[in-house]
Amino acid sequence: MNNSFFYLFFQLSELFILLLICIYLLSLIYSSLKGSPFVGTNFKELELILKEADLKKNQRFYDLGCGDGRVVRMAVKKYGVIGVGIDINPVLILMAKVLTKIQKLKNVKFIKDEISMVNLNNADIVYIFLMPDLIKKISSQFKKQLKPKTLIISHGFEIPDFKNYLQKTLDHKPFPTYYYLTK
Repeated sequence: MNNSFFYLFFQLSELFILLLICIYLLSLIYSSLKGSPFVGTNFKELELILKEADLKKNQRFYDLGCGDGRVVRMAVKKYGVIGVGIDINPVLILMAKVLTKIQKLKNVKFIKDEISMVNLNNADIVYIFLMPDLIKKISSQFKKQLKPKTLIISHGFEIPDFKNYLQKTLDHKPFPTYYYLTK
């Protein structure tokens, strides 16, 4: 009797883990179909990107397409910004919320929504690591909603409509990072 119970328990555990993996993989496919796949930035590179941004305490930091929330969590933890992460993927938003609770971080929230639907009027800093087509799609939103002197950090790809606002570029592998300041 005991052996059959343990056998059933382990079989169900394996099935449950497999189900979680399938849900996670399907959510990644969903993100890709909506415009940008989830590609996490390594922490060493992220530290350099945020250091170059010269973040100040209590600035409002928006991460569009935040994935697991690593960028906004690091910005909140190291620089004391008020963080908002937005992503279309409910599984990644759940992961971001759980990791935030584990780290016991305050002043950060995560929103499951399309980034084109989010109001950016309060943003002081906007961070993106998105595909070029999606960047083109939301650049008009930036022009309409971002106040003057908002810093836009685009990791990976340039924002074609904002070439006149380019302040500096970090040329590093595998992706450069572009810093724009709105006027």
